[in-house]
Amino acid sequence: MAAAVAGVLRGILLPQAGRLPILQSVRHGSKAVTRHWRVMHHERQKLMAVTEYIPPRPAVNPRCLPPPPKPPKEESGLVRLLRREIEEVFRDHRMIAVCQNVAISAEDKLILRHQLRRHKILVKVFPSQVLKPFLEDSKYRSLLPLFVGHNMLLVSEEPRVKEMVRILRTVPFLPLLGGCVDDTILSRQGFLDYAKLPSQRLLQEELIGSFSLLLHQTPALLQRQSGQLTALLDQHIRQRQEESSPETAGGEPGPREPALDS
Repeated sequence: MAAAVAGVLRGILLPQAGRLPILQSVRHGSKAVTRHWRVMHHERQKLMAVTEYIPPRPAVNPRCLPPPPKPPKEESGLVRLLRREIEEVFRDHRMIAVCQNVAISAEDKLILRHQLRRHKILVKVFPSQVLKPFLEDSKYRSLLPLFVGHNMLLVSEEPRVKEMVRILRTVPFLPLLGGCVDDTILSRQGFLDYAKLPSQRLLQEELIGSFSLLLHQTPALLQRQSGQLTALLDQHIRQRQEESSPETAGGEPGPREPALDS
């Protein structure tokens, strides 16, 4: 029995012919540490202390020197695109109004945009860090005090001030700060006064009416000069005849005046 158990264990534990054991123990030898920290000799310590490099002190404290110039910051593609769009807005539109961009609901903002678009007035919103540098280098630098906080621009190709003021009166929480019309800087009161002016069509009709009245008066003015000249000549002839009649009364009778045709 014992011999049988020993044979089974020997067959399981010992490797068979042509097979390698699954686990194989490898014994490593101990590694000797050859470098230990040792205290430096006192003479060497003195030599190292004497020969230690001491950098010279600068003549000026580095804190007193101006900071080195920073490399110029390159503009991103988005900034260049916004700057180009701002230039097109100020070049192609005659009316530019600045309003405070207050926090209103998305529905109210959509209704406001729709009402303004019906009169060809567009709403533009640009970041201040891109809009202010453009205004500083342009002829619209007088508008810089208006851009405080978040702002929006109401622009149109034609000066539709009357329609814009009428729509903004229905939105009292959207204040109008100012702007420009045809390169003329206007305040809020200036926009209100501009809206009270008569329309361009009415002015054109009045101008055409005045021109037509002058055309009707032109023949009368031309005939007045000729009529005055004829009257002066008639008076001059009459005076000459009256002066010559006393001279002919004492002598020969004067020539008979021709009878005027009735």
